[in-house]
Amino acid sequence: MTPLEAELRELIVDVINLEDVTPEDIGAEEDLFSDDGLALDSIDALEIGVAIQKRYGVKLDTNDEKLPEHFKNLKALAHLVETRREVKS
Repeated sequence: MTPLEAELRELIVDVINLEDVTPEDIGAEEDLFSDDGLALDSIDALEIGVAIQKRYGVKLDTNDEKLPEHFKNLKALAHLVETRREVKS
């Protein structure tokens, strides 16, 4: 697991306030929205998206057809952040 993936799983647990889930419980390729994974919903996705935009300066476009793919799992989310993050000096 990369350091960014570890940061993101902590962010997810904090932002969504998951009571019975620790960051270590979230696998890099676990589906975040299916019933077999964390079973998050669209409100959770919105909250995670806002937190990512604030923390990493990532611009998210709700009209982006690939947005669901980017939020599929932790690995995809980390790739999105890595490729779109603003470098702060």
